[in-house]
Amino acid sequence: MLLASALVAAGFALCGLSLVQLRAGNPQVAQATQPLQSSPAAPDAQNKAPAESKPGGERPTTPAPEPARPDTQAQKAGATPVLPPAPAEKTAPPIKER
Repeated sequence: MLLASALVAAGFALCGLSLVQLRAGNPQVAQATQPLQSSPAAPDAQNKAPAESKPGGERPTTPAPEPARPDTQAQKAGATPVLPPAPAEKTAPPIKER
């Protein structure tokens, strides 16, 4: 019983010392950087609404997309495909009917 009381008292003493150290210490707090300021020349750009989306409309692309695999005429002219050839499909023997 005496040993258990000594252990509990030691625990309380450690907790008390930790609390005193936390209150007395100078805590260092991480500080975030300031938010970036936009240029004062374009304040109206922030107030603009986004462009109207139209269903079924085309999406502009710059530059125009190129096919991954050139057509046969382009291949004959020397164009190489962007993607490697697809692997051959693995086929199993047909299932026998019972």
